[in-house]
Amino acid sequence: MKRLAAAHGLGDLLAPLRPSWKERYPLTPIERYVRWTREDGLPFDPWLRVHRRMGAEVLRPEPESMRITGAVGEWEEWTGMAFPESGAYVFPHGLAPLDVDREADRGIYWEPNVWMRHSVG
Repeated sequence: MKRLAAAHGLGDLLAPLRPSWKERYPLTPIERYVRWTREDGLPFDPWLRVHRRMGAEVLRPEPESMRITGAVGEWEEWTGMAFPESGAYVFPHGLAPLDVDREADRGIYWEPNVWMRHSVG
């Protein structure tokens, strides 16, 4: 992607990344998760680490990057779970909790991400 950006005369390449291990820690806010590092100083998350090794820098975490809404029945089908009452639920592969409102028949999920910048030039 950097070569393609450079070929078109672009400066920096901005990438919204979905941290690969964040699903293991869905209750940890993305703002804290992105600060976790290993002993070598590199990011704890493998996908963020790949980009850091390529020279990218973290610009900022975004806790509400993509909103996904659906009826409670749709969320039950998508996740293979039952949501018997309103509240927050952790679901498989979710990076943050799902907010279920049974009365409104709606589930709302905000997927977080991390913005990183690759210098092209």
